[in-house]
Amino acid sequence: MGNFLEALTSPQAWLGALAIFAVRVVSIAMDTLRFMLTIRGNKTISWILGFIQSTVYVVIIGVILTNMENVLNIVAYSAGFATGNLVGMWIEQKLAFGFSHISIVSKQQGFALAEALRMGDYAVTEIPARGRDGIVYLLNLTTRRKMVPEVEKLVRSIDPEAFITTEDITPVRAGYWGRDSLRQ
Repeated sequence: MGNFLEALTSPQAWLGALAIFAVRVVSIAMDTLRFMLTIRGNKTISWILGFIQSTVYVVIIGVILTNMENVLNIVAYSAGFATGNLVGMWIEQKLAFGFSHISIVSKQQGFALAEALRMGDYAVTEIPARGRDGIVYLLNLTTRRKMVPEVEKLVRSIDPEAFITTEDITPVRAGYWGRDSLRQ
């Protein structure tokens, strides 16, 4: 119990725990990015991030295991892990690596949506479709993930009732992509 109380009152123990927290946040954020890049096939960057993250993990876990009486280190490690996941997800969303396939279903505004998207230089495919209540317009397009909010905003401005879904994809071969061509 004495070691526990000493840890709570020691500035060095708090600074050490803060350092463990900060390093763990960065490490797990890198690990989250590594995982996302691995899924998207970015081998070199994934390897580099994996190497760095593993090295940091070994060092930090060594520090904690050599001083198990300091509960602040254990709490900092766990809090850094949880926070690092959130930070990594936030960074990945901001970077928006990769591509998304967008499907848009509109009951009445399909033609206007297709034209507006084409005017915005998006490559759109129109597919005749039938929904529960009759004929609907199904539009498909593929774009970089960072462009998805812009597409959604455009669609919502024309048809607020449109049903929009996205899925992350890995393109196999390039075709016409409009302004966000694979050649960029």
